[in-house]
Amino acid sequence: MEEVVLSARRRQIIGKQVKALRREGVLPAILYGRSIQPIAITLDARESNRIVPTITSSQLITIALEGAKHSALVREKQYNPITGTLVHVDFNVVSMTEKLRAMVTLQLGGEAPAVKDYDGVVVTGTEELEVECLPADLPERILVDISGLLKIGDAIHVRDIQLPSAVEVLTDPEEMIVLVTAPEAEEVEEEEAAAPEPEIIERGKKEEEEF
Repeated sequence: MEEVVLSARRRQIIGKQVKALRREGVLPAILYGRSIQPIAITLDARESNRIVPTITSSQLITIALEGAKHSALVREKQYNPITGTLVHVDFNVVSMTEKLRAMVTLQLGGEAPAVKDYDGVVVTGTEELEVECLPADLPERILVDISGLLKIGDAIHVRDIQLPSAVEVLTDPEEMIVLVTAPEAEEVEEEEAAAPEPEIIERGKKEEEEF
């Protein structure tokens, strides 16, 4: 895994005045964690907009600040709704010797033979797993191979995911990750979802009062 490093500087400007920083090509951010007091920082906006959007919630990133390196997770990314550029980032500094809990994104890979052979429809369930491990063992993402889905009704559950022994999965093992259903069943589900709900008439005292 290639180390991702962002250079940072301490930030004295806070509040509404940070707008001036953004106009200068600077991105305001904050470092916080159990082992440090919150530190307001700035990053290069162009570099951050190239790197940070590609970082998953379970991928470690190194913040270089005043000669020290802080291992952190991106906890929140705030974007400008018009331009789509970053306006603020929260970094959670972690201890490399303490276990942490994090949500790891699931990524489907391969092709399900049931789709080609039986016109099956792949339906996804949970899209991420909660895990506990040391930061160094934290997966950036978990690849789920769906090439073993051979027929209609085949499914992959959390219990089927194999991870290194150093990573403990906390998500319910019975949760469904992906399922192959028949196309007819999918159409029925869509029709039922689109059907209007029957009108319910309240009976009793209210109805008596109206009449």
